[in-house]
This record gives sequence, structure tokens and C-alpha cells, in this order.
Amino acid sequence: MSRRTHHHAQQGRAGSSRHHGGPRAGLKALGLRSPGLTPSRPASSGLTRRSLLSAGIFAPAAALLSSCGDTGRTPADTLRVMDSYSNDPDYGIIGEALQQAADTVGVKLQRVAVSGQSLIQRVLQQGSSGTLPDILMLDNPDLQQIAATTALRSFDELGIPTAGYHDGVLDAGTYDGQVYGVVPTVNTIALFCRTAMFEDAGLDYPRTWEELRRCATDLTQGTRYGIAFCGNATYEGTWQFLPFFWSNGGDERHIGTPEAAEALGLLSDLVQEGSASSSVLNWGQADVKDQFVAGRAAMMINGPWQLPELSGLEDLDYEIVELPVRDSAQRSVAPLGGEAWTVPATGDRDKEELAAAVLTEFLSDSSVLSMAEQRFTVPGRPGLTAEFLRRRPEMDTFTDLIPDARARTAQLGEDWPTTASALYTAVQLAVSGQATPAEALHRAEEYV
Repeated sequence: MSRRTHHHAQQGRAGSSRHHGGPRAGLKALGLRSPGLTPSRPASSGLTRRSLLSAGIFAPAAALLSSCGDTGRTPADTLRVMDSYSNDPDYGIIGEALQQAADTVGVKLQRVAVSGQSLIQRVLQQGSSGTLPDILMLDNPDLQQIAATTALRSFDELGIPTAGYHDGVLDAGTYDGQVYGVVPTVNTIALFCRTAMFEDAGLDYPRTWEELRRCATDLTQGTRYGIAFCGNATYEGTWQFLPFFWSNGGDERHIGTPEAAEALGLLSDLVQEGSASSSVLNWGQADVKDQFVAGRAAMMINGPWQLPELSGLEDLDYEIVELPVRDSAQRSVAPLGGEAWTVPATGDRDKEELAAAVLTEFLSDSSVLSMAEQRFTVPGRPGLTAEFLRRRPEMDTFTDLIPDARARTAQLGEDWPTTASALYTAVQLAVSGQATPAEALHRAEEYV
């Protein structure tokens, strides 16, 4: 059992989400009806190696070396940066950290922040035209697919330090044995519990699936459900299923196993038994938060990016605990979220070296701690944990989870999106009652 974090609003954001495919494609391919869902913002881009090849990004180096794209049209002391932090407060927090790093190195920045849904399309277009920026942020599940195209420089080549990171953080940034990006601060998901509702029901916070079922049943009253989670047909739905899948021994290389079916059965049972709304099939993580805040859910599965808003609400008491496991001997294995910073292979070695110098400063201890504190994310290096918890004690449960958290691409690398799609399709089929958990997984696995 992890330490519990008590929150009161008066005391005081995978899983990012992008996907260019719709939810119905997987259902139609499986020969089953669509429950008529409208996808919310998903959790990854859904890139495939084929899509990158067809977009012309697979071997951009030749074009870049001959033209250098926009790099050749900017002054020698100016670097172009592209990221997806397009809204405040993240836009300003990241911008300040980048600017401080640039000032230390003595260069200027031209920064473009685009929405998460648009980022990968921009990367594909710029890779094809030889106009990639000098510094590029990628959602961590996308990095290996881009690295596979030879569009990135390895950190070892550039001399950017990679020592001292959590294993999962390095896994997320590694392709073919080389580190191509680093996630300075990370996030994951846990279980939020409304304190007063548990006290009124005389319940302890759940540690096992059996306890979670019992709590969800007992806390379901009137218009209030016991639990809310995201089970939609996007990578957010996959993201929220992964802790149960992994903690029970699920393997993304072979998803149709009894262990995976047990995990999916938990989510399916919560809905079929009436402890969770069938609307979870439509909800994104922001919708889940809204249900929790409104008192229409006593528990929710969500991440620390919700804390700034929750902390600003009066009379909202809650605790954050690790997601329950089937057996108390198991450990909770959470998915690793966060954005990786990379240096594209622009062909301009002078600017690549300047970009490496800026990222080295950007990834310094003081910079990472500042970003983590302001953004309610966890430093990617365990050596910073003690100081971070001194600044953000309410993040202790999430911090406890990070050492065992897994990168979604650790097993499958650039092939992860196909399996991610299969998993959220299986969630849809089972939770909607169109198939048993085992049947849903077996049918989805046929398309991996």
C-alpha cells in the first residue's frame, strides 16, 4: 500500500492524447456493432512505420543535408523549437525554462507551440520537406517511431547526459539501444477517493480488486456511482486500462491471455453491475474529473494534471492511493506519461550542438525541479525526489509509482500504436457488453 495523500481544496494533466484514427474502425473490423461513440482527445498519435514511410520522413537526412530547410534561413545564433504546450500555464512554464536555458548558452529561440493533435502531422510534413526544427518535443510513445526514421540525433553522439533517470524514462526515449530523447518530468495515474463519502460508508480505501468492487458497490447511491474512469475508444482508454492489465501480468505482446481477461473483466463488471456509468465508454479523463468534482462519482481514476483545478475548489476533500491490484502480493504497475525532448537531424551540425547545449541546461536539476513543481509532474530522476516532495508533498502517491512505471513502447517499440488500438477496442467491446472480456481480447488480437 502506498502512502496516502490527503488533499483539501482550501489548502491550496498520456497520458497525453492524440490520435488520427476514429474508434469505429476497430469495431467494424471485428464485425461488431459500434456503440455510437464520439471520441474525445486520445492518448497518442497512432503513427505507423508505413505512414512515416509514405510521408517521406523515413530518410530525411539527405534532403536536410542538401537544403537544411528553415535552419538555413535563421541566424547562426537562433534555434527553432517546436512543442505542443499551446495553452497556459504549460506554455508559459515551458517557455520560461527554455528561455533560461537559451540565455545560459547564449542563443536565441524561435518557438512554435502547436496543439497536440497537430504536432505529429507537422513533424511528418517538416521531415518530408527538410524543415524540422532544431529542438523538438514528442509525446513519449511517438519517439521510437520517429527515431526509427533516422530523423533524430542520439544523445550519446551529442553528449547530452542521460545518467540517473528512472529505467522507464530511459526506456521511453531509447530506440535500438540509443537514447534519442529524455522526458524531464513524468506523470501517471492513481485512484482518487472522496474522503467524506468513504467515512460516511465506513469504508477503507481499496487495495485489491475485491475491495474496489465492494467499495464501488457500497458507494453507489441515487445519482452517484461508486467509480468513474475513462473507457473511451482512444488511447486514453488504453492508458487507463494498462495498470490493471500490467499489474495482473498482462503482456502487450500477447494480449489474449487469461490474465488480461481478468483485468478487463474488472472494468466490465464495474459497469455491468451498475457501480460505474455506461457513459465511461464516451468519457475522456477531463469528463471523469467533472463527474468526481460534481459528486456523481465517489472514486475516479485520473492523473496529477487534475490537481491544480481540484485544489482550487472549496470543500473538496479527497485522498489519492495506488490503483488496486487483484492480489495483495502484486504490485501496482502504472503507465509512464510525459513528453520527450529531442534534437532532430537537421544536417546543420553547429546548430545541433547548440541545441544539445540548450537541452542540457533545460534538463538540469534546478530546471527540472522548477517545471515539476509548477506543472504537478514528477522529476524523471530519482535523485530529485526528496527535494520535489518537500515542495509538493501532495504528489507522494504519484512519486511512489514512478520507479515501477512502464513506458508504453518498452516491449513493442514503434509497433505500440497497433496494440494500443486493439486494447481500447477490446475495452469497448467488453464494457459495452458486446463480447466477454476473453472474446473481446482474442478478437482484437487478430488485428495486431
